[in-house]
Amino acid sequence: MAKNTLSFVCQNCGAAYNRWQGKCESCGEWNTLAEEDATGSVPVSIRSKRKGRTFALESLAGKSPDAPRLSSGMTELDRVTGGGFVRGSVLLVGGDPGIGKSTLLTQATSLMARAGHRIVYISGEEAIAQVRLRAERLGLSDAPVQLAAETSVEDIVSTLSEGAVPRLIVIDSIQTMWTDTVESAPGTVTQVRASAQALIRFAKKTGAAIILVGHVTKDGQIAGPRVVEHMVDAVMSFEGEGSQQFRILRAVKNRFGPTDEIGVFEMTGLGLREVTNPSELFLSERDLGTPGTAVFAGIEGTRPLLVELQALVAPTSLGTPRRAVVGWDPSRLSMVLAVLEAHCGVKLSGHDVYLNVAGGLRIHEPAADLAAAAALVSSLVNAQLPTDAVYFGEISLSGVVRPVAQTPARLKEAAKLGFQRAVLPESARGEASGDAGLTLNAINSLTTLVAEIAARGSRRGDSSAPAEKNATPARFRRGEG
Repeated sequence: MAKNTLSFVCQNCGAAYNRWQGKCESCGEWNTLAEEDATGSVPVSIRSKRKGRTFALESLAGKSPDAPRLSSGMTELDRVTGGGFVRGSVLLVGGDPGIGKSTLLTQATSLMARAGHRIVYISGEEAIAQVRLRAERLGLSDAPVQLAAETSVEDIVSTLSEGAVPRLIVIDSIQTMWTDTVESAPGTVTQVRASAQALIRFAKKTGAAIILVGHVTKDGQIAGPRVVEHMVDAVMSFEGEGSQQFRILRAVKNRFGPTDEIGVFEMTGLGLREVTNPSELFLSERDLGTPGTAVFAGIEGTRPLLVELQALVAPTSLGTPRRAVVGWDPSRLSMVLAVLEAHCGVKLSGHDVYLNVAGGLRIHEPAADLAAAAALVSSLVNAQLPTDAVYFGEISLSGVVRPVAQTPARLKEAAKLGFQRAVLPESARGEASGDAGLTLNAINSLTTLVAEIAARGSRRGDSSAPAEKNATPARFRRGEG
């Protein structure tokens, strides 16, 4: 009889060790190592020796039919998945607790079940009565969704194999599933990996689409082994602030569609409502005429999106000024501040800087550099930016404003929402020449933008002084900034 081999596996990253230790050397987390049986991870039936079968090899040339897709009935969800769920695909959906993952999937499965598809919702965290209570609150209790509260993967696969194959299966959540092929507690790295592998095998064999709901760690990463994200076909992140009503569904990985699309939802008392025009929603509560606010014309996937950037620059009493940013890359903010000080003479070493993206949206593209710089300088000199202007452009380390992609789409969205002016890179003027609905202010250097904003405002703390008409960045070099 073979002797069991014990190993200690990190429950955060999946690294294995021969002995227990307090800190995982792979991910740096403390007290995450748990004892697991290494020999029980593979069942005897799989380890048995058998002769391998031969299979046919094909060439790259040839035509393959397009993967049939199943629409969810929700336009924003179909946008992120690439047009619907592909047969036999497995999706992993992660998000903070209480963000609305179960609400989103309950609404989607109810719409699909009403369309005549067999939909199965299996909950490992809630009882059937709790799922029914949520559906009743959302007004979806009449949808013919098949429910179950089960955590055994073998029982789930056996039950789903009977009768017609379901078109969509929701597993909420993968961390609660367990399989008797491994001797570990539910939620451990080994159990999550083995349970996901069994469900993925069932999806590929039967053609049913499966959605796995995953928990997230304190730093926002999906809990469990990283290999699960490589095993599935798509990984989606459901983001949002608890204090905000907006929710963003973002594709992190997608084998059957784009990975830069987002879906925008609004959390209401009756569930999630799709937002077809997110720009109008994000700008609905703008602070018109307030210094330190600028509208950024961005692109999320194929969708143009306008959002407000808010900045506050205030004198500091600390030895090291504070830099706080919400919704944008902190490293990007540090770079913009360095360019403003090195090339534009804007002295910010004695000021605290706060930057916020309104609405709880996270911006990833560098085209927001110009809007962030405009908001920062506006707050510093107490100048009101034009309320009918949008800003976009990438700032290089030399202070030159570089062009960005999809300029016509940004300008078209701004004109549709009533904006009259656009501040953009000089090299993008030719690309935007056909958009006569907006007055274009093309700039080549960040110094030009700083001079224009400085000519509008007065120094903070000296509001009685009139605005200087011919102000230049030299006022900052004299130490007044």
